[in-house]
Amino acid sequence: MDRLGRMASQTDSTDPGDLPTPATQAGRDGLDALLARPGKALIGLDFDGTLAPIVPDPEQARAHPDAVPALAALAPKVAAVAVVTGRPPGVAVRHGGFAGVPGLEHLVVLGHYGAERWDAVTGSVTAPAPHPGVAAARAELPGLLDRVGAWQGTWIEEKGRAVAVHTRRASDPQAAFEALREPLADLATRHGLVVEPGRMVLELRPPGMDKGVALLEYAREIGAGSVLYAGDDLGDLAAFTAVDKLRASGTPGVLVCSGSEEVAELRDRADLVVDGPSGVVALLRALADRLA
Repeated sequence: MDRLGRMASQTDSTDPGDLPTPATQAGRDGLDALLARPGKALIGLDFDGTLAPIVPDPEQARAHPDAVPALAALAPKVAAVAVVTGRPPGVAVRHGGFAGVPGLEHLVVLGHYGAERWDAVTGSVTAPAPHPGVAAARAELPGLLDRVGAWQGTWIEEKGRAVAVHTRRASDPQAAFEALREPLADLATRHGLVVEPGRMVLELRPPGMDKGVALLEYAREIGAGSVLYAGDDLGDLAAFTAVDKLRASGTPGVLVCSGSEEVAELRDRADLVVDGPSGVVALLRALADRLA
């Protein structure tokens, strides 16, 4: 099947309440396993671009208005729901509106790519000591942006255990993004960090953790019998790879792309493509309805 045909089959649904059929056999097997034994299923979800629409200023990002009701309807029917994000978990909790919601008592947020964890059951965050290279790199960033000539329109986001440079508001976002790739990679290397590219953003963070590691460790911690993961960005490729590893070891899974033309690589690897956060919410609601 060519890419356009595959995309059409992934998104086809005669009614917004229908549960769509994955385009791949592995995805169909994963969905069948989830529906057969929901009490063993892990639902993993990225935040920005998946539960929340992408906006020019990340501080203004908020979960889709129907995301929390859909999650609250689904979460009691499955083993666990985990939001896996590069954001600090407290920020994702506030912007998502996840705290104190009936039905979400056992939600976890694996923030900073799993380096920090928020549990709804306790309302607390657990975390190791921060990596010293983040503060050192942050101190150098203004001068670096000025030397590269990429200051105008770029924006530095403080993330506590990471720091990110956004180019979406630059006059030519893609050109600014490309101009910063090598200088930021050099800066990261000098301070023992890695660079995680995203949708018009380059994030400097400590090595050793990514969404794939976070998802895999949590799936094994809870003994997940199936995994569905939905994401929209390059950072979610690691989580897709984690699901592939679980499949290879006998745990079925479903890969969902929160559709974006900006990240064709993710879309092409997905079993199921939905129409952004609204499509993710519709999928969550359809799963909850099917399991009612």
